Amino acid sequence: MTGLNTILIVVGLFLLGGVYSFVKQKMPMSLIVLLSIGAAMCLVAGVLRLDVWN
Repeated sequence: MTGLNTILIVVGLFLLGGVYSFVKQKMPMSLIVLLSIGAAMCLVAGVLRLDVWN
């Protein structure tokens, strides 16, 4: 596992935590959707890099 893979996965998990927090605080739905998309992209990019390079 390289550093970039780790960073992408950690950032994705951090953003997922932010989504959960925003949902609990009843934040605007558009903000939650944007954060969800960012989290999904980070996690997918990290996992794809793991599959492609290893």
